[in-house]
Amino acid sequence: MISFARELWAFIRVRRKYWLIPIPVVVVLLGGLIVLTQGSAVAPFIYTLF
Repeated sequence: MISFARELWAFIRVRRKYWLIPIPVVVVLLGGLIVLTQGSAVAPFIYTLF
C-alpha cells in the first residue's frame, strides 16, 4: 500500500497534476469516518449527513 502511495505521489509530482491530490485525501477521510463510526452510537447521526 505504501508503494502505491509513493508511485501516486511521484506521478502527481512529475506530471504536475496537483488537482488530483484532493481525491485520495477525501477517499481516506471518508474511509476513516466509516471505520471509526461503525458500531458506535454516533453512526445514526453520520448516516443523516449522506
